[in-house]
Amino acid sequence: MTPSVLGSMTLGYELVWNQKRHCCAVRLFVDSHNTLDARHLVATLSELWPVSAPILLLQARDPSLLAGLLEHAPVRSLWLEVRDTQLSNPALVANARKALSRGLTVVWSGEPGQAPPASLANAFQKCLRSLTPHQALAALRVSQQKQARNSALSPVVASNIYEGLASPVLLEHALDHQGAWGVAGWPMEEVLHGYRLKQMQPSRQQLRAVVAAIEADKSLDVLEHRLGEEPLLAYRFLRYANSAHLGARCEVTTLRQGLMLMGYSKLRNWLMEQVPQASNDPNLNPIRSAMVLRARVMERLAQAGVEDELRSEVFLCGIFSQLDILLGEPLGGAIHRLPLPGRIASAVVGQTGPYATWLAVASALESSNTRMIREVCRAHKMPAGEVNRALLRTLATVVDH
Repeated sequence: MTPSVLGSMTLGYELVWNQKRHCCAVRLFVDSHNTLDARHLVATLSELWPVSAPILLLQARDPSLLAGLLEHAPVRSLWLEVRDTQLSNPALVANARKALSRGLTVVWSGEPGQAPPASLANAFQKCLRSLTPHQALAALRVSQQKQARNSALSPVVASNIYEGLASPVLLEHALDHQGAWGVAGWPMEEVLHGYRLKQMQPSRQQLRAVVAAIEADKSLDVLEHRLGEEPLLAYRFLRYANSAHLGARCEVTTLRQGLMLMGYSKLRNWLMEQVPQASNDPNLNPIRSAMVLRARVMERLAQAGVEDELRSEVFLCGIFSQLDILLGEPLGGAIHRLPLPGRIASAVVGQTGPYATWLAVASALESSNTRMIREVCRAHKMPAGEVNRALLRTLATVVDH
């Protein structure tokens, strides 16, 4: 692997979700600081991106890097995005056609309402589109015609990828009724707006996964991991572990401490009490997954900087950094209900302390704004190579299940 490759670019990411609300691809935004050798980048990605990882949809903003990737990218697990503005270069169009002919998936993307020119439609295997306000309204109208829904009237085209869908109704229309291949990004605040007048509940699927792990007598590590996959459940678990009901002799500050205190039998009973009122809303799954992914990126960024026992604190810092939108209340109040280490509260509420850098960088990476990401990394003295390696290794562990 060539160390200079990862240190010579800025990466950002966006997850792509399918009809099952599973991550089916990772859209990676690549902004090179100087001229990059496409073959070196391909070699680096091949090393860091296993076959078990999701599809990697690469948006290279430098035309010369994109041309090189079209020539050298492997046909398995890597897709390349070509933006409509780049099609003014005839050589790039020719490269896209050659890449398609050798089996590479080339994805067209454009501005809202745009579609690939008819003359170039056969140069792309997929399209990544977005809707204009007028098209979004038309899609909403079609979605409301439940008795005689005519999919042909919708501007949402089957097998395409869509970005910028701004409401749960549009998400469901595209994925559940129109056969969209996937949706890039997820309107977190709009989905959660529907829960503003009621208490949100943990995922029934995740609750049952923890119960199944207990019944299979899985290790403490597995149980801790499963609990951490549901931020709201983890929060409630720590509150319960510190309640007078359990009578803990000291404060429980980590999931592992709570598991050791409670024991498998008592934990199973507590979990089963949560199941009847648990949530089955699939539109919440991408939100939970994105929160957990932020925490995993933080863990990876901190890997060389903290000891193993402190890494669980870093993870909790990540999954609790957006508690306010899950609970519908100020973040400070939610955090201070738990006896968490001051390092977590300082980072989450005050953006200070030893964990604040990793939280700021991990949060910034969830964006296509590579200039902003670069500035955040520089402000926190995080080297690009270190950040990019941590990000890719974490994204490669996202599993479609």
